[in-house]
Amino acid sequence: MNSLSVMQLPAALEAWTGFDTRLMVVAGLGIALIVVLITKFKLHPFLALILGSAFVGLAAGVEPALVIKNFEDGVGGVLKEVGLLIALGAMLGKLLADSGGANRVVDTLLAKATGQKLVWAITLVAVIIGLPMFFEIGLVLLLPVIVLVTQRSKMPLMRIAIPALAGLSVLHGLVPPHPGPLIAISAVKAELGTTLALGLLVAIPTVIICGPLFSRLAAKWVPVGAPAVAGGIDTVHGADLEGVKRRPSFLVTLLTIIFPVVLMLLKAVMDIIWPDAATAPWIRTFFDFVGQPLVAMTLAVLLAMFTFGYAVGFTGSKITSKIGASLGPIAGIMLIVGAGGGFKQTLIGAGVGDSVKKWAEGSNMSVLLLGFIVAVALRLATGSATVATVTAAGIVAPLASSLSPTHAALLALAIGAGSLFLSHVNDAGFWLVKELFGLTVGQTFKTWSVMETLISVVSFGFIILLSLVI
Repeated sequence: MNSLSVMQLPAALEAWTGFDTRLMVVAGLGIALIVVLITKFKLHPFLALILGSAFVGLAAGVEPALVIKNFEDGVGGVLKEVGLLIALGAMLGKLLADSGGANRVVDTLLAKATGQKLVWAITLVAVIIGLPMFFEIGLVLLLPVIVLVTQRSKMPLMRIAIPALAGLSVLHGLVPPHPGPLIAISAVKAELGTTLALGLLVAIPTVIICGPLFSRLAAKWVPVGAPAVAGGIDTVHGADLEGVKRRPSFLVTLLTIIFPVVLMLLKAVMDIIWPDAATAPWIRTFFDFVGQPLVAMTLAVLLAMFTFGYAVGFTGSKITSKIGASLGPIAGIMLIVGAGGGFKQTLIGAGVGDSVKKWAEGSNMSVLLLGFIVAVALRLATGSATVATVTAAGIVAPLASSLSPTHAALLALAIGAGSLFLSHVNDAGFWLVKELFGLTVGQTFKTWSVMETLISVVSFGFIILLSLVI
């Protein structure tokens, strides 16, 4: 049995210098600059990250040409790993919504649920919808459902909303193929299948505690009813169903949603059964290929073109149009993700990662705790879970080389947990929740912000427990 001490780092081998102090100050100022540009001057995060990267590189004494190269390498490194998956996830989500498949899942799971069962049913709906969809897309899709269920059940809004928000948020922060977990997995060189399995193991109890259970307190703190939804429930029910002759069945929808996850899990199983690829049978090679995130997501989109496309009555041109329409809304997300990778590589190129490693070795801190704390600090500073994940993963990546595959996966999850800590006024998600549910700033803090902090702390607690037994 491993203990947490196994994950601790040896005593410092290199002394801390004045240059290390300078680098940390510069990094802090760079992060502060990004925050001020985004919050005070309302500059787009993409441009703010570019300017912050330039400041950090030049102030750290890096040659101007190398500052540019580090940033470009960081952008390319992140987008080649994650950018394609973001695009494929958007395609899958668009087809799921516009075919009526998402509505089918919601209707089926809520059909027989009454009373307190509604709380658990909406949690399950959020988890299923949250597997392939970004948090923001899933929230907009579920909003009319949350309002409708609240109105019909006469229950407080937070008893229904918090479980839905928790399901979407936990999946988005901890479970691939969402961008944050994939970025962390890539940076610390963790195995995707192992991280996926452990992520689900952490996610399930975290959703239960921070969703249905916490919603009881949230409903007492903020006892509000369903918000008014402009246009009525039916007109905002998530998707454009024009051209749909028959909605996909619940089973077909569910199988399509979990298809890429199953492929990735099967790859992990084959790696365990036949750890030596050189002597493994052809089936190991096959699942090594189809279980790669890019291949799994591509196959899922191709499958969705039939189950959520031709099978529901869409023509080929209609499917192509919907896939094209899915890419526009994610352009900004991809730019921010790429620029976050550029900022991360700028920090690493300037030597910040090495300085953090020195500090960590000297403090003898668990690398899991270090990854969590760094991600928390960046989340509080920038308001972006993605930027926090990208930057924190890059900073602690040098410390992950000596970890076992299991502990590398736990480190990726610890970073993801830290990136969810205390969403507040510099986070777009804070304002999205406030506006969609018609809350005041204070009410949003009491519900959404507390829930996000609880998710971060509870999930990290489960990660630590896993590190003690595996």
